[in-house]
Parts: sequence; C-alpha cells; structure tokens
Amino acid sequence: MKHVLILGGGFAGLEAAIFLRRENYNVTLVSNRDYFYIYPTSIWIPTKEAEFKDLCVDLKDLQKAHGFELVIDEVTAIRSKENKVELKECGIIGDYDYLVVAMGAHKMKHKGIENTLSICGAPEMSLEIRHELNRLIANGGGKIAMGFGGNPNDSSAVRGGPGFELLFNVHHMLTKLGIRDNFELTFFAPMQEPGARMGPQALKMMDMFFNKLNIHRYFGKKIKEFQKDAILFEDDTKLESDFTMFIPAGDGHSVIKESDLPLNKAGFIHINDHCEVDYEHADYFFEDLDSEKPQHSNVFAIGDIASMDGPDWRAKQGHVAEVMARVTAFNITARDNKLEERQGYQEHINILCVMDSGDGAAFVYRDEKRTMMIPMPFIGHWLKKGWGLYCRYSKLGKIPRIPGL
Repeated sequence: MKHVLILGGGFAGLEAAIFLRRENYNVTLVSNRDYFYIYPTSIWIPTKEAEFKDLCVDLKDLQKAHGFELVIDEVTAIRSKENKVELKECGIIGDYDYLVVAMGAHKMKHKGIENTLSICGAPEMSLEIRHELNRLIANGGGKIAMGFGGNPNDSSAVRGGPGFELLFNVHHMLTKLGIRDNFELTFFAPMQEPGARMGPQALKMMDMFFNKLNIHRYFGKKIKEFQKDAILFEDDTKLESDFTMFIPAGDGHSVIKESDLPLNKAGFIHINDHCEVDYEHADYFFEDLDSEKPQHSNVFAIGDIASMDGPDWRAKQGHVAEVMARVTAFNITARDNKLEERQGYQEHINILCVMDSGDGAAFVYRDEKRTMMIPMPFIGHWLKKGWGLYCRYSKLGKIPRIPGL
C-alpha cells in the first residue's frame, strides 16, 4: 500500500486525508495542533455566541473515523529532492511515496502588527479579541477599528470577509446590550473598494449596510504603521482606535521559503491545474539553479500555501482548498492506476460565503458566469450556524456528506 504524507491539519490537509483513505492509501497527517479548527464560524467567539471548544474538532476523533496515522508536531524543513521532511520533535520522515503540502500561509508583516489582533490568526486570538471587547464594554465605550490588507504580489491571498462579518456581529452585540451609541465603529482597508471581488451587486449592498449601521469607512490609503491607539497611514493621517482587529494578507510560509520547492513571487508553492508542483513555470527554483528540475514530481500543494491561478477576483477560501484536496486525491489515484484522466481545480474557482451579521446574513456567490448577493434576514444566521454543525459531524462521519460540500 502506497504511503502519502500530508503536512497540515486544516481544511485542505484534512480533506486530502479523508479522500486518500477512501482510496485505501496509507496516510500520515502531520499537524502543529491537535484539533481541526472551524475558522468560518470563529466570528462568534468574540461576541460570546460560540465557545472556543465548539469550533475545535479533536484530530484523534477524526483519526479514528477515517483511519489515518496522526502526528502532532511542527514541520521545520522540507527537502523534496531527498524525499525528506524534518519535524521538530520526531525528526526526519522519509518513507513516503507522495507528499501533500497543506500547511497554510503565513501573514504579511506590518510595522506595529503586535498592536492588533486577527480573527484569521492563531485560533486562540479569537479569545483575545473577546477580552478586548469586554474591556471596552466595561469602560463604557470606545473606538473600534477593523480591517484587512493586501499582498501586492498575489491578489488571491486577501481575506476580508471575516473582517466584515466580525464588525457586523460586534454592532449587533452592542445594539442588543443597548450601548451601540457609545461606540465608534470603523472599517478600513488600503483598497479603494474593499469587497469588490464579490461583484458590483455585493459592493452596492455592502455600502448600504455600512450606512444603515452607522459604520465609518476609511478606504484607499496604504497602512504605514499600527500604533497602540491609532492606525497611521502613508499620508500621515491617523485613525484613532482603542482596539484594532486587522487581517493581514497571506504571505509565503517561512518553511517553504527555505525549502527546495518552486515558488511564485509571493512565496507560495507554484502548482499546475492538477495541484502538482510546477517547476517549469515557477518564479523561483532551487537555491542551486544548476540543479536538474524533476521531470515527474511526487509533491502536491493545496490550500493557502499554494499559488492559485485564475480570474482577478479569485480568493483563497476553505471550500476551494477542499476542492484542491479532492482533485489531488483523484490525480494521485489516477496516476497509480496508470490512467490518463486528470482533474483540475481551476474550473471550480468561485467565491462562496454566507456573510453573517448576527441577526441575519447574505448569500454571496461569484463565478465566471454570474455574481449574486441575496439578503437572508434572520434565517441566514441560523443557516450558517447549521453549516458549522454540519462541518463538524460530516467530517467525523456521523452524518452523510452533501456532494460538493
């Protein structure tokens, strides 16, 4: 039985493990934490509508459900030419036929970033955000700024939706407490039209939402520095803030930047449509540029750690990461069965989210043919809650999976 080593226990890595086990591969999953975290519903932890434990699925339970080997450890080096991966505690793993890299991305480094917290950062940060909101509520009011940034080398690495959702949920929480008027809420971003990738209809509706909720906007100015009580922009204007939540754009993982894998300019692993690492068209190759490029790689990369080709509005999302994982499982199986057929991820690129506001939601969808944003007052909020439960129990194998989800 062939052995697949998967690095990363998020949406991409876990999905790859599940589908490769279905094809009877011997699978080892390496994760730097012992739980799978349901990031899309973490927006409710700061507002106390969900508890941290509710969003964590024990990887040991997932291991029992699907039969993969589990290693909790930190990846410190990848030497793909030698077919070796080095772990912090367990040392070197070299006994594998295929390597699937799904460790996620690191974040762009902004000056003063330590003065911010991110809902898309380390899972524990969601509890720190809750603490900061509690502090301001105890003080009777304050100025809250939330926003996200971009990566000039890779537009797909932007993740702004959770920032919108968290701010809308904070507005709803403060309104329920009867103290909304004591707070000044501002959304900021360096783009002129943050959220434009969702399409013109969504952009117009978002603008209406900001006006209705009395949320200020600070758009189109590059961030120079985060300070303890303000955000300083490139033109030296300041946005005062008693608490800043900021989602930096994705950046290449530090382990990958030190590896011998091919990268694009942003530091993401360069892949083809089949999710195989692509040495031929990468921006950066091995440190030894005279080294012969592999003709037939056994390395795949999926999720945020991988480059992502496609339309300008493309975005790295959990469901796209899962598509890449399923494509990878199919292509590895086809290769071993000596079949010519291959699947690609690019035809499945779309933007899909239920943008929650605490008292409702909006269904957002975009692909090459259409864009839509459909308001779902009240019911949308509970649909997203239901999806969170579905995500947990379907991955544990306790309820059937809906095809494509």
